[in-house]
Amino acid sequence: MTPRSPRPDRPITTSPPQSPRARTTAGAEAWAGPGPGPGPGAGARAWAELLRLPALFTVPGDALAGAASTGTRPNPRTLLAIASSLCLYEAGMALNDWADQTEDALERPHRPLPSGRVRPSAALVAAGALTVMGLALAARAGRPALAVAAPLAATVWAYDLALKRTPAGPAAMATARGLDLLLGATATGGSARPALPAALTLATHTLAVTTVSRGETRGGSPLGPLAALITTGTLAWRLTRTPGAPGEAPSRPLPADALRTALAAAFVTTSGRPLLHATLNPSPPLTQRAVGGGIRAMIPLQAALAARSGALASALLTAALAPAARRFARKVSVT
Repeated sequence: MTPRSPRPDRPITTSPPQSPRARTTAGAEAWAGPGPGPGPGAGARAWAELLRLPALFTVPGDALAGAASTGTRPNPRTLLAIASSLCLYEAGMALNDWADQTEDALERPHRPLPSGRVRPSAALVAAGALTVMGLALAARAGRPALAVAAPLAATVWAYDLALKRTPAGPAAMATARGLDLLLGATATGGSARPALPAALTLATHTLAVTTVSRGETRGGSPLGPLAALITTGTLAWRLTRTPGAPGEAPSRPLPADALRTALAAAFVTTSGRPLLHATLNPSPPLTQRAVGGGIRAMIPLQAALAARSGALASALLTAALAPAARRFARKVSVT
């Protein structure tokens, strides 16, 4: 859920880095520009960069899609699940930079830790405190929610500290996203079972994008982007199918079907077009754009999953986060 290299939940911009030594890394967006000089706002901006606050817009849709899959309207426990997810996500962000201090000192010296604007010990303490807060909020939502949040937190820490650059890295990222959706389901309805298909869909997309992101800095074979492109098309086709097959929810009213189709189209367009370009030319810049497209496609995918369950309000609310995420990312980099 909180990768550095690869980075399946972070969009890419074309803003130039501050330092000539700083370069875009796997799944990373170039630095959005210089922050404020010394003053009261400098510390706040440094923490905003460390925690990558605009990336938080990709988080609530997980819980909302999970809640929708239970057939239960969002309730106060759903809000607790969203708050828990946000805390665990930010814990992973802080831990990610703490674990990558040596690499960032060489490749991205403008980041808050190597630049000295945030102490490494403070980042580690923040990661621990946010993890505890996330688990406490999940506990308030009920034991089923805590039973999902605990392995989610463990996956986040394992990814950042040990699995990121191993063959298990993409699977760990996919697991984290799937668990995040199940957190919303268990907090809202008490059971993860109805949300398993939606969690598998989100995890499959995350796995595909994370795998592609491994070739961001050096390019490589077109097979990765091609496989992700096929995965995107398959998931979009599944999203447009009318529920009603054995084991699936009954057919929903036309407005939900129309919205679901529109969101599935947004998902396949956002993710599929750059993947096609990377398949034809798997150079680092095009591969980076493909990963960025996959990251941005998270939001319409979450919204489409909510619409597929008939939760129109949750789908529209999730979809509305996309333009807000783009707007705030222009002020603070999400990498």
